[in-house]
Order: sequence, then C-alpha cells, then structure tokens
Amino acid sequence: MGGCFSKPKPVELKIEVVLPEKERGKEELSASGKGSPRAYQGNGTACHFHSEERLPAPHPYSGAQDCVEAAVCHVKDLENGQMREVELGWGKVLLVKDNGEFHALGHKCPHYGAPLVKGVLSRGRVRCPWHGACFNISTGDLEDFPGLDSLHKFQVKIEKEKVYIRASKQALQLQRRTKVMAKCISPSAGHSGSTNVLIVGAGAAGLVCAETLRQEGFSDRIVLCTLDRHLPYDRPKLSKSLDAQPEQLALRPKEFFRAYGIEVLTEAQVVTVDVRNKKVVFKDGFKLEYSKLLLAPGSSPKTLSCKGKEVENVFTIRTPEDANRVVRLARGRNAVVVGAGFLGMEVAAYLTEKAHSVSVVELEETPFRRFLGERVGRALMKVFENNRVKFYMQTEVSELRAQEGKLKEVVLKSSKVVRADVCVVGIGAVPATGFLRQSGIGLDSRGFIPVNKMMQTNIPGVFAAGDAVTFPLAWRNNRKVNIPHWQMAHAQGRVAAQNMLAQEAEINTVPYLWTAMFGKSLRYAGYGEGFDDVIIQGDLEELKFVAFYTKGDEVIAVASMNYDPIVSKVAEVLASGRAIRKREVETGDMSWLTGKGS
Repeated sequence: MGGCFSKPKPVELKIEVVLPEKERGKEELSASGKGSPRAYQGNGTACHFHSEERLPAPHPYSGAQDCVEAAVCHVKDLENGQMREVELGWGKVLLVKDNGEFHALGHKCPHYGAPLVKGVLSRGRVRCPWHGACFNISTGDLEDFPGLDSLHKFQVKIEKEKVYIRASKQALQLQRRTKVMAKCISPSAGHSGSTNVLIVGAGAAGLVCAETLRQEGFSDRIVLCTLDRHLPYDRPKLSKSLDAQPEQLALRPKEFFRAYGIEVLTEAQVVTVDVRNKKVVFKDGFKLEYSKLLLAPGSSPKTLSCKGKEVENVFTIRTPEDANRVVRLARGRNAVVVGAGFLGMEVAAYLTEKAHSVSVVELEETPFRRFLGERVGRALMKVFENNRVKFYMQTEVSELRAQEGKLKEVVLKSSKVVRADVCVVGIGAVPATGFLRQSGIGLDSRGFIPVNKMMQTNIPGVFAAGDAVTFPLAWRNNRKVNIPHWQMAHAQGRVAAQNMLAQEAEINTVPYLWTAMFGKSLRYAGYGEGFDDVIIQGDLEELKFVAFYTKGDEVIAVASMNYDPIVSKVAEVLASGRAIRKREVETGDMSWLTGKGS
C-alpha cells in the first residue's frame, strides 16, 4: 500500500496507443446524451446492445471459433504498475502489470466509455480517470461506482518471454459484463400483497440495491417503486442534456427487469409506512407488506415562493418531460435560470446554443462559490460570459410576470426586469421524506434520514440510502453528512443490500462528482464542506488547473479541469486511508501525485 505513493521511477511508456483528441470528445458526447451510456463504438459504428446479449453466457469461451489469441508484447515491455492498451484484432484490451503478474481486462469504463489506460492503478484496482469508478484487476469486477457493469477479464499466458492474451470476440466488442445474477423463484401471483424486499425510490440507490441482492444470490421477491413514470434512468444527465429521451437515459432495458424478476411499480406514491406491521400504503390504497425495506426517496426541488409563482413555463427539472419541454420553449426565445449551482449552470450552458438569450440569477457573488470557492467560480463564470450568458448576481427573484398566463418577465429584487419566455429554477432541494413523519422512522430537523455505516435506520430491517440520508463519513472522522451525489447513491444502495443479507458491510467510499459545460469537464473528489483555503496549481485562465480544498493542514477535497487523472489519483490516496497535508500541495511539485505527469 505504501509503495504506490513513493516517488515513481520516471518510466516512459514505450507505446502510447491512446488517441487523446478522438477520445476527449467522447465523454462529452455521452455526457450530453448524444450517445446513450449503452451505445458503444464497435468498429466505428455505434451499436446498442440488448439485454439478451448481455445476460451471462453459459461459458466465457464457448467455442474456439469465438476466441482470438495473440502475443501482445514482451514480458519486459511493461514495468510493475504500468498499464497499456493492446490490440487484439477484434478490439482493444487493457494490459496491466502489477506485482510481477499480468492481467488483461476490458479497456473502456462501462459507465461512459473512458479509456482506462489513462486511469489510476493502485491497490489491485484501476480507477476510471473521468468519474472515479474502480475495477478489480484480478476479476474485472466493479468495486466502486458510478455505473452498473463490470469489465470482462481475459486469459493471459506467458510463453518464451512473450505475453499472450486469449479473449472471446463477443466480450471484446461488448466492453462490459453484467455480473451473474439470481432469478426470482417466487414471482408474484398477480399483485400479491407481500414482498420480501420493498425499495421506495428507483434512482441509483434503489436500482443498485436490487441488482446487488440478485448478484449475491437473493432469489425472493423484490419490488421497486417510483413516483416517476419511467424505469430507472440517468437523472444527472437531464440537466446536461435536456433533449435526451427516456429510452436514451434508461439505466437498464425493460427485458433486464423481466429477466431478473425485479418488479418496478411506476407512478406509485407511498403515503404511509407502518413499521410495526411492516406494511406500506400507496396513494391509490394498495397495501404491501415487506420483510426488509429500503428508503431511497431522493429529494424534491425547492420552488420559488415569490409573487406570480403559479405562472406557466416555470420549471424545476426532475423528469425527461420537464427537460424536453424547457428546450422546446427556449428555442430562439429568452431563458432565465435561477440558481448558479450545478443544475442551474449545466442548464444554462446547454441552452446557450438553443435560446436567443440566457440569463442566470444568483444570490451569491459568484457561481459555485460555496462549493468550489471564489477563484474557480469566477474562472467558470468567465467561460459562461464568453458564451453570451448574462449574470445577475447577489439578487433574487421578487416577481414572475405573465402575459395570458404565460411567463413574460422576471423581476429581480434589484428592480431589474429581465425578459423571459421560460424559467428554470435550480435553488436546491429538500429530502422527499414527508411521508415518513408519523412512521417512527427517525428524521433529523431538516428532514434527512440518519443512518449508521451500514445504512441502517433506527428501525431494524429498515435501511435508507441516497440523497435523503445523512451518514457517517469514515475519512472525515465519521462526521454525519449528506452527500447528494450520483456516485454516493450507488455505493449506499449496495451497502444497504449487503446488510439486508447480514453481510456487515460498511460505507467507506470517497465521494466523487463531475459536471460538464461547453464540452469541458470539471471533476471533484472528497468532501470540501467547511474548507478554509484553496490552493490552485496550473492555470485558471486556461482552465487547466487543480484546486485543493484544505481545512487546517489537511486536504479535504480536490477539483480539476483538463488535468486527468489527478482527481482519481487523489480519490485513490484518500481511499487508501492516507491523509494529504496542505504543505504537500503548496509546493507545486505534484510528482508524488501525478506519477509520470499527465
């Protein structure tokens, strides 16, 4: 463990097979919904894989004709701790040398297709350079999120000092592997009134919980219920890609839920939870008994409370329908975004190419200020201003004015009047836990559900995960925090499932998030709440920088643009339990962190 942080020998990769320019655009492409997360480039054409092809094959090497085998390099071509992309004719493979052993895996992260050769190898796993997902190099299994699928693992053999890889052609082209899962052996007779596991909420936490149960061999009934009318989808994409259709956003196809017996009740609202009789009641009167319950209801967006709040064409973005309507209404017209946090800024960035004008209204003096600090916020603000976005800072909306019921103007407290045909409100959210108030399930003063490290609430058999919980953050002295990130919800859903099966798992993942605007990505890892200083290396003007957020003499978070894989590097260091000191990042010598530099 200590080894990966000593200064690496300056080894130059002998073959650099990554085409950075071509690869660079791909993340933004998928992050902006132009290719669904399940559409991968196979021989240059995008192919959508259906669940039948993705169900586990009976044997990975079913017939010799399905396999390809080749020598890819000499044993001495790779040093320990090195990764390289090698070509196998039917596709590329990531070859890793670790502790004298070679491992061969899929070369793209199944989440959004990032080239893993640019990621971070540490402690027997490779971490994605874009969004921080981690894969075990011995098995290919997904060990940290985001994303749902694992990597294929290929056979390696050494003969006469040469490294040979043997792989199935299908696996080379699929680039993802869905873990083997149990099927449900007690399908419901019609709508029977009881289920073994009930999951309230079908975001990342709910879906990962259901999938983890099946991966761990659980074959009883699982019911997932959601307020949404869609099967689980990639909600963070909505604000980055308002045009995206539900089928492009779906995390799993319909057949997947059928194949593994995960029942999804859509447009189903739970109104009461009776923990004494282990029963929930839905709005339409349907009652369902459960043995184990996961609460993952997420949050509800805050709305404006000013004069004229009932005017038409004012939206919070919660569903694909909301997002699609905003784009339709904004085309060639005037759009106002209230709130300069992640959601607001992503929406504003997306609308610049569609709308006639885009204005942002924010209480703080710079966007993202509380999260990224003054200097980074200002640098990002400049990018928006260069893209014709007008900012109205340190003010708020005092009135929405309509013409024939439809929005026409947004009046600010500063008494400015801004023309607006559509308005998107992104001023934060509150936990959607109102239905639990009388249940006896503990809520804190803000409505969050406190859980322990095992995602257990105060009621035995009732777990909670996702945006609506506060939990102890291991590497910040078990401070109880709420972290409403997509990646965090995945990790919590998995821990909840493991503990439903009495596996005594604890949450200890390092938070990781990202945002994409104007084809540029900002990555962030850690938990920066309460930072008292920001140390910036690189060039803010050029948007090629790393910002370290410190509290006292410790680094508690990092953000970067155009500096991969540094955020994944820092996440890996924090995950290993090692603290990073302020003085280590003040010197400007980043060799200890970047390895051979990036």
